Formats: sequence, C-alpha cells, structure tokens
Amino acid sequence: MLVVAVISLKGGVGKTSVTLGLAGAAWERGVRTLVVDLDPQGNASTVLDPPEVRFTASDVLSDPRPKLLAHAVARSGWGPEVDVIAADSLLERHNALAGRESTLRLRIAMGGLRGYDLVLVDSPPSLGGLTRNALAASHVALVVAEPSLFALQGAAAALDAIELVRSDNLRLRPAGILVNKLRAQSVEHRFRHDELRRTYGDLVLEPALLDRTAVQQAEGACVPVQAWRSPGAREVADALDDHLDHLLARPVDAGPLGKGRR
Repeated sequence: MLVVAVISLKGGVGKTSVTLGLAGAAWERGVRTLVVDLDPQGNASTVLDPPEVRFTASDVLSDPRPKLLAHAVARSGWGPEVDVIAADSLLERHNALAGRESTLRLRIAMGGLRGYDLVLVDSPPSLGGLTRNALAASHVALVVAEPSLFALQGAAAALDAIELVRSDNLRLRPAGILVNKLRAQSVEHRFRHDELRRTYGDLVLEPALLDRTAVQQAEGACVPVQAWRSPGAREVADALDDHLDHLLARPVDAGPLGKGRR
C-alpha cells in the first residue's frame, strides 16, 4: 500500500484537483484507493460525495486508534474503487497543534489499514499540524506547483517541509514536482515551467497538467475527470494516468520512525 501526501504550501495551485485526478486515474483502472481529506475546506470530500459519514478525519486525529479509522472510512459516490475519510471544519483545531505526538497521529491511526493499493492524503496549503500529519504518514510527497511568479518559492518551501518532517518519518521522499494548470500558449507559463525544470531537473514531472475547464466541470458534477466526455478531460486524464504509473512504480519502504524534533 503506497501512501502519498499531495502538498503545496501555496493556495490556489489546484492541489485538491490533482488529488482527485489521481484518485480518478486509480478509479478508471480499478485500483483500490482511499482518499484522506485533511483540508478543513473539505473540497475533496465534497467532490467524492460519500452518501454516509459516521466519523471524520478530525475524529481520527482526536482519537488515533486503528479501529476508529476503520469506522471513519466511507464509500465515495464514485463507486467501490474509491473510499474517503471525509474532512470537517473541526480539523482546523489540529492545525495549530505542535509536537511529535500530534504529528504522528495519522500514521498511528493508519497502522492497521489494509485492503488498499493507494492512499492519497490531501492537506491544507500550510505547514501546520495537518500537513505535518500527512507527511509523517506517507511514503512519498507529491508537490503541486503552478507556473507563476511564485512557483520556485512555493516548490522550495514544500521541499524544505518534506526534509523537515523526515526527522519524524525516515521513509519519506519527494515523489516530484507536478506543474498544474499550465496554459501552453502563455509565454509567462512556459517561462516559469522552464525555470522550474532548470532549477529542479528530473524532479519536475512530465507531462504538466494543462488548464482545462473540464476539470472544474467534472468536480462540479462530483465525478472523476476520467468520466467527463470531452477532449480536454481526456488530455488531463491521459497525463494523470502517466503520473499514477510513476507513483505506483515506486518501491514501498515501511521505514522506521525518526527520533523527531521536540
């Protein structure tokens, strides 16, 4: 079971859309996937549209026992291939918590999790307690960036955050930087994309995800972009399929916990 934290420390880059897009790529293949929504905004939970939620991610972090996590798993509206642990507004109180005990709560809760090939953890755009929990529980972290003036700054901050949390989770590695919402006709977007590639080389994943309205249309209908019938949706879906291949090809290292930082 591969656990992937999808992160960005800058808002508006489409981090949740990437999480949902990867879940949709897994859905299309029949890969059993769990999405853990740690973003208090709950956008991933809204699009996954679970018909019934008994316990939320906030409950799991408040009481990180594997048995409670099992009860928090809800069937998504996408069908049996994709489940979700839904967010709620109470998650915000966990963002302010510091210390190693708070950082490891999701990893502890997931200790008995079975039956999934892939777990995607969506986190808020800040290095608070929620993002730290996502990183501490994951094998790899996928950094999402947009081709803007702040792309380099945002990518650097996210990579620094991954290195920081490795003191608690020695198995954690960056899966790469995925450029999202690229407009290929934009000179500025091409320049910023090239700037990222010059700086980070092979860590920048190809292909970039193009800016297509089909992504928002599919999310508005609460369906995977892979189920949306348009040329733009297919372009994005094909790219996401490549990135799912990249993630699933990585060896899964159970890895020890680090000594952590007090």
